[in-house]
Amino acid sequence: MITISGASLNSIDRKSAIYAALAAAHPRIAKKDSQTWGSAAATEAAIRLNWVDLDESSRDLLPILDAIAAKFKGQDNLVLCGMGGSSLAPEVIAQSYGKKIFILDSTDPDYLAHALTGSPEKLLVIVSSKSGSTIETASQRAFFEGYLKSAKLDPTNHMLFVTDPGSPLDKDVRERGFTVINADPNVGGRFSALTAFGLTPATLMGIDASILLDQAGDCRAQLLRDPSIALDVAYLLLNQNDQFIGFTDFGSKYPGLSDWIEQLIAESTGKDEKGRLPIATEGFEEARSGGSFSVGFAPGAQLTVSAELGEHFLFWEWVTALMGAALEVDPFNQPNVTEAKEATSLVLKEWNNKLPHLPADAEDGSVEIFGDGKSLTAALKNLIVTCDSGGYIAIMAYLDRRDDLALSQLRKILSEKSGRPVSFGWGPRFLHSTGQFHKGGQQNGSFLQITGDTKHNFEIPGKDFDFATLVMAQAIGDWRALSARKYPLLRLNLLERSAGIAQLISAAKAL
Repeated sequence: MITISGASLNSIDRKSAIYAALAAAHPRIAKKDSQTWGSAAATEAAIRLNWVDLDESSRDLLPILDAIAAKFKGQDNLVLCGMGGSSLAPEVIAQSYGKKIFILDSTDPDYLAHALTGSPEKLLVIVSSKSGSTIETASQRAFFEGYLKSAKLDPTNHMLFVTDPGSPLDKDVRERGFTVINADPNVGGRFSALTAFGLTPATLMGIDASILLDQAGDCRAQLLRDPSIALDVAYLLLNQNDQFIGFTDFGSKYPGLSDWIEQLIAESTGKDEKGRLPIATEGFEEARSGGSFSVGFAPGAQLTVSAELGEHFLFWEWVTALMGAALEVDPFNQPNVTEAKEATSLVLKEWNNKLPHLPADAEDGSVEIFGDGKSLTAALKNLIVTCDSGGYIAIMAYLDRRDDLALSQLRKILSEKSGRPVSFGWGPRFLHSTGQFHKGGQQNGSFLQITGDTKHNFEIPGKDFDFATLVMAQAIGDWRALSARKYPLLRLNLLERSAGIAQLISAAKAL
């Protein structure tokens, strides 16, 4: 059973117009009414609402998943290639159950190298993509096919695909003899935790997927019986702060849940220059930084939501759909994610698929500076100054989120120094998450992009560019998209990553 607590509950006005709008939307969502978000969103909504009752419809997958688990029994070196909704839910599931799987949601070659440390004979690569056209996943797929062939292994025995039925990926891999599991095509990526995208890796990790569905069923029954808990939470997320919500996993059983919710809310509401920016933070105090409204899954935040994991998945999807209705935005589209993809393609074409030398405006130790400031300290000070009293700073790190993890300390430090909310995203995965909000939400962000020279590099079979070129093209493409909006923007390139991170952290602390 889902319960909520916290001091913020005392501020709920159930007689307000916005609460009435939420209450009116709830039964329409339960009935999968595509007009809930207005006529302009109806066409998209009509093919995106099957998440509502996945606790029932996804049960048809269970015998298929059991057969797949038996087929690949013994291949316990699991690598999941996917972006956004295809990877964030499986990561939460794995961390919550203490299971091992490598989530490859990056094109950084230093991060990719971690996926190659296990036994190729025990390797099982799960490629998850609704269409298969996502450049990250397509590149990863091509790489692993080549990697397995070079190890004298048949890729069809070591790769499994999760995709929509009839997608270009579905048709291609079936013709080539690969194992395929189809997901419900009428569920969007970030709402897909309880589809084949979440349940397939869960089953292969040895987790009973039916438990997650049982928990989601309990949630739906509770919401249909008494919607007040979802209405109350949606109301608070919309009314306690104009824009910023700090989420923290601290003290809970669900590491990574804040990251999953961050994508869900940011990509669903961050458009038409409105929305709410969720920020995954380290603890209760940090969740309130910069005046954000704090939400946790254990007591200590302004709002605490207690639930089982499967309940959390459906509950936050429902709350997000309610928020979209109240904000009058289409929660199922992501126009600026497509923009980022197109920007990457243009950069690659301009570079003729070869990474050129990119001259910096200044250099300070191990850090190249692209932007305003002759020293690292000056550049950081200038960025903070650009963040107005109602805005936020976004840190976007196109680096290795395992070996370069120390960089994440920068989020808290810059928030303390600036007094503003500060988000942190690993690139390019944030492009499928907060990247939508950066361009489509409120236009008051200041952006710190961090790139780095790589120790490793890998060719992408069938392409003229390699991973080092691709990840930099994604960074530069997003840089250009943000620059076109006249946002304050600073890029720092680390000539040597560990030294550059240490230098950057030290400079930020000294501000």
